[in-house]
Amino acid sequence: MRFLRSRRGQVVTGIVLVLALFLIRPGAQRLRTRIVRSISLALGRPVDVGSVTLRLLPQPGFDLENFVVHEDPEFGAEPVLQSSDVVATVRVSSLLRGRLEIARLSLTEPSLNLVRNNEGRWNLEKLVERAASTAVAPTAKTSGEVRPGFPYIEADHGRINVKFGQEKKSYTLTEANFALWQGSENAWGIRLKAQPTRTDFNLSDTGRLAVDGSWQRSASLHETPVQFTVQWEGAQLGQVTKLTLGQDKGWRGAVRLSATLTGTPKDLQVNTDASIEDFRRYDISGDPALRLAARCSGRYSTTDHVLSALACRAPVGDGEIALSGSLAPSPGAYDLTMLVRSLPIQPLVEFARRVKKNVPTDIIAAGKMDANVTLRRKPGTSGMAPVWQGGGEVLALNIRSPITSTRIVLDKIPFSVSSGGDLELNQRTAGSRRSAIFARNEARVEVGPFNLALGRPANATVRGQFSRSGYNFLVQGDVEVQRLLEVARTIGLPAPQPVANGEARISLHVGGGWAGFAAPSVTGTAQLISVHTRVRGLNKPVEIASASIELTPSSAEVRKLTASAAGNTFRGSLTIPRQCDTPRACVIRFDLHADEFVTDNVSSLVNAVPGKQPWYRFLSSPAQPRPYLASIHAVGKLTAGRVLIHNLVANRISAEVELEQGRLQLSNLRAEVLGGRHAGEWQVDFTVNPPAYRGHGTLEKVALGQVAEAMHDPWITGTANVEYRAATLGWTRTELLSHADASFQVEARDGSLPHLTLAGESSPLRVNRFTGQLLLRAGRFEIEPGKLQTPGGIYQLSGTASLGRVLDIKLSRDGARGFNITGTLNQPRVTLSTTPETQAALKP
Repeated sequence: MRFLRSRRGQVVTGIVLVLALFLIRPGAQRLRTRIVRSISLALGRPVDVGSVTLRLLPQPGFDLENFVVHEDPEFGAEPVLQSSDVVATVRVSSLLRGRLEIARLSLTEPSLNLVRNNEGRWNLEKLVERAASTAVAPTAKTSGEVRPGFPYIEADHGRINVKFGQEKKSYTLTEANFALWQGSENAWGIRLKAQPTRTDFNLSDTGRLAVDGSWQRSASLHETPVQFTVQWEGAQLGQVTKLTLGQDKGWRGAVRLSATLTGTPKDLQVNTDASIEDFRRYDISGDPALRLAARCSGRYSTTDHVLSALACRAPVGDGEIALSGSLAPSPGAYDLTMLVRSLPIQPLVEFARRVKKNVPTDIIAAGKMDANVTLRRKPGTSGMAPVWQGGGEVLALNIRSPITSTRIVLDKIPFSVSSGGDLELNQRTAGSRRSAIFARNEARVEVGPFNLALGRPANATVRGQFSRSGYNFLVQGDVEVQRLLEVARTIGLPAPQPVANGEARISLHVGGGWAGFAAPSVTGTAQLISVHTRVRGLNKPVEIASASIELTPSSAEVRKLTASAAGNTFRGSLTIPRQCDTPRACVIRFDLHADEFVTDNVSSLVNAVPGKQPWYRFLSSPAQPRPYLASIHAVGKLTAGRVLIHNLVANRISAEVELEQGRLQLSNLRAEVLGGRHAGEWQVDFTVNPPAYRGHGTLEKVALGQVAEAMHDPWITGTANVEYRAATLGWTRTELLSHADASFQVEARDGSLPHLTLAGESSPLRVNRFTGQLLLRAGRFEIEPGKLQTPGGIYQLSGTASLGRVLDIKLSRDGARGFNITGTLNQPRVTLSTTPETQAALKP
């Protein structure tokens, strides 16, 4: 007792009491009915509470569990509001008068349903009407006020759902913090901050939605004065399209939207500001950032659902885009007019660069656009297409690309807008379901026709159309090829990079669809005349005397081709696949013929130092960028009337050729060579350094006299059949011969060796038949023991012969004398191999 009377005891006792008031919350189930009645009276809806616990500090009140506000049966059976944890703070002044009145309701993680019934009414409308007709005092009422006060309702981390009838939509607001109060005798206020999202998608960057507003008491909801401010910030455009449309459309940028609504629901003034910072396509850089912005105003009425006096402005440089008119979304009627006044072209180019790939970053554009377009649909015609009318023009267009040194100058490009019809498509494009653009009954913009200078005395003609589905333009006329390619690259069309000079007559369609950012498709025909083009990896241009090209969505068909390179002329056809990410991804097919092909001419075409390197070295040269011919996959047939390989002539050559990533395959290689016929296969691997060669084949009825002629030494005559297999590697002729490893199975008949006369004979050695195997190793031929039949007998022939034509050969036979043949091929020496007295003669 003494301790309790002391100052310390009093302090401790006070602390214990305060802690008890905080921690001990006695049950208040007896007050549950009064609490529920008080809240129901304030909200105008039935309320249920699972359990009630009294709290005294920090303010007197109750902890309510399983708090439920029931829905009006007109809008469904699901509660309009429910929360598992609610703090109801008691208004202290009401306790002094012996009444229980709730001053504040604090809800934790509540769930609120916004419901729209089949008649188009929202459930909150009844709450507003109820509040207007209920005699309640403001939330911050004075102590002398005897009327019950409207409680201050607040919620943290709530969820707001949207329902149409009994169907709960996927749209929702999460992390919602909202508050509702009665600010004065006749005015209520609301505040909301939440994140818009959808329950059927995983969305993150949808920003924060903030609503701050108030409304006043009125006998009719349509006459209720309101004032609201709405802001939506921090949203990413791709997430916004997925939120609103159910799909990420591939656009990027930071979205900001603000709106003010003042007036009454039947005559509501709406003002909005919208902007997108750093607008671009998801796969295109947005440097520097592009800003899109517009400001709109109008008046909306909930009685007839009409937005009238609509006025939108989007200033662009010294010009602007303006939209005015009215629209009624519910009946689908509208009357809109869009005016474009002095719109500079450069911002349009910047916009195009961010929505379409391959538009050069250095383009400088001058010119202005003016347009007047109307869109109308009368009430009661919702099943009919809207009526588009109007048009415009682009004046004094001047587009420059300093990088490509390209300039496009046009005095005037007219265009008009109309309703219905199909986009005109070429037959081949229309026949392909994947390429066709279906624009039936869609509004379209018709552009041109207008003249475009493409390097020839007569200008080409351009005209086209586009709709919401796609676009299609037709370019016709005579062009200079290099100029055509430069213009194509300047406007962002995929075009080859090589330098090409010459003429062409074209009829090309450029078309495509907007969906999925599909690349434009170029189809049509082109007649090439005297075109000189550079191919990466070749030292000299390829000259195309003439060619007919047909471009389809999947391939380029080259027919009636006459082309030459380094003095060799080819005729034939090519089929080049399109839509390939890399040259090797698709197979080029060809059928080419040359009247005459000179291999010596090819060396100057592909060698960095002509005469110093073999012609094929370009396929593996590490010092140069990867040549085009070393990166493709080509399959086809190659024929030639005559081929000159140094001083060796082959006629009627044909082969099935496959070139894939630097690996060359020659199959069914046939030719008339050295008076006989060749058939075989060869493979060349240019991906290794030095390149490797491997082949096998047969030579039938070869005239050995022509072999001697090619060697510039008439040392042999007759015919032969040869079966060979060979492999080698190297760049130069010396390397190839020194690394050669080959075998030759030879059968020769009815020949002679004019330089060789055996001792005791008066004429050169005649050969009735020879069969044997020759091995080429380390730069010399090794003659395996073979059988040589002569008029004088049958000999076994063996020995070596070097590539330098040095001989060491033995002729032997059983029980008889033999011979040693040494010296050189053109001056052989014959000696007896058994007796030193044997004489030999050398025919001069």
